Amino acid sequence: MGFVSGVGPAAADAAGWWFLFHGGQILVQEGVPGMTPAVPRADGPAALGLRPDTLHHLGVLDGVPCHAAGFDAPPLALPPDHRFAGLRELFGVLPEDHYAVAARAAHLAHWDLAHRYCGRCGKPLALKRDERARACAACGQVYYPQIAPAVIVAVRREDRILLARSPRFAPGMFSVLAGFVETGESLEACIRREIREETGIEVRNLRYFGSQPWPFPNSLMLGFTAEHAGGEIRVDGVEVLEADWFGAGNLPGLPGKLSIARALIDAFVASGPRV
Repeated sequence: MGFVSGVGPAAADAAGWWFLFHGGQILVQEGVPGMTPAVPRADGPAALGLRPDTLHHLGVLDGVPCHAAGFDAPPLALPPDHRFAGLRELFGVLPEDHYAVAARAAHLAHWDLAHRYCGRCGKPLALKRDERARACAACGQVYYPQIAPAVIVAVRREDRILLARSPRFAPGMFSVLAGFVETGESLEACIRREIREETGIEVRNLRYFGSQPWPFPNSLMLGFTAEHAGGEIRVDGVEVLEADWFGAGNLPGLPGKLSIARALIDAFVASGPRV
């Protein structure tokens, strides 16, 4: 059956899965020691002894309603056997379908807590019932969840892939190149600009690979492959500290399986040498 999206407020006593966030972390239930963390299922946050802020209906997962909410301030007390955990920690722990809904909920909770007042007139915003948005009753302005598109690209040169190390990475870890799309910029132009700025490399033969919501806090990663068209590596020293061409047999430390970056690298390895 899968997940079917829905919109509008959620009732405080609505039954179903509750995706509750504070500080970018989600509430999970662990129960007895060794129990796999799980999203709580309850008849509303009050049943868990919690009073979050605005409640959102997310949709239905395999016939069970899903709801989300965030806390401006940390709850004074959590229900027994519950704790807040980061989404990165829960990758591969939560069921895949629950993790996908949790990512959606995290994005929504972040947006909701940051958009309580109208940027035009300063009046409070109210949640709309017919679409995923907040509206100002005073001036009519409508606000939608913000999505920050970013490209991420595996550049190939014969049987090698271009990998780079950012100052934000753990020591020894390299990844494919990525960057945010600027206002008025096409995805193709962004790819060429980001790779040129960070490494001095020109690319060609851009091919769409896939996408991934990235709720840290509100990105959408758009994956591509490309081929080397010219230039030699010259890092910018700011966004990229090191970069090099790596063969499938001598790859450095890589991102975890959570990210589309790793999927791009794994696809390069699986493709094998070119004949």
